[in-house]
Amino acid sequence: MSEERPTSDAAGEDARSADERTADDRVRATDADAWATACEEDLAAEKARRRAKYGPPPGSAAEELRKLVDTVAGKLSGLQSPLFGAVAGGAAQQMVNQVVRQAKAAVEPVIERNPDVFDHLAAAGGELLAAYRSAVEAQERRWTTRDTAHRERRDEGDDPGPGERIDLD
Repeated sequence: MSEERPTSDAAGEDARSADERTADDRVRATDADAWATACEEDLAAEKARRRAKYGPPPGSAAEELRKLVDTVAGKLSGLQSPLFGAVAGGAAQQMVNQVVRQAKAAVEPVIERNPDVFDHLAAAGGELLAAYRSAVEAQERRWTTRDTAHRERRDEGDDPGPGERIDLD
């Protein structure tokens, strides 16, 4: 039978008392907490710096839609149009206010029930925009590369047809 000897680290740990191990573990935990605390403080400072430089970050798409509806409603409610005239102005203003209230009443429940839907729609819109931009850039590349290749081929004079050549460029 072979005797298994403990490694030097294990022997050292066995030799330490329970109090020493607990104090050492507390120091390690404190070091880890200090690192986490420092990271949190740095992150908070960076967020504050960005907020000061760029303003508050945009909310979710649902919150932004709610802000848009509130802003448009406020603008429409305060709108005084000379087209309505002095006589119909009061009645027209009441009708505009009623339409604004009805629109807000229709939009609010949808926003409340489905806030994630608006985030998904916003992301989908961004993806569609990126796809469109990519398609346009690819087409522009084809146009520019084809244009130079077409001119080089035309300049060689390899057109065997009997007709008269007309330069459209």
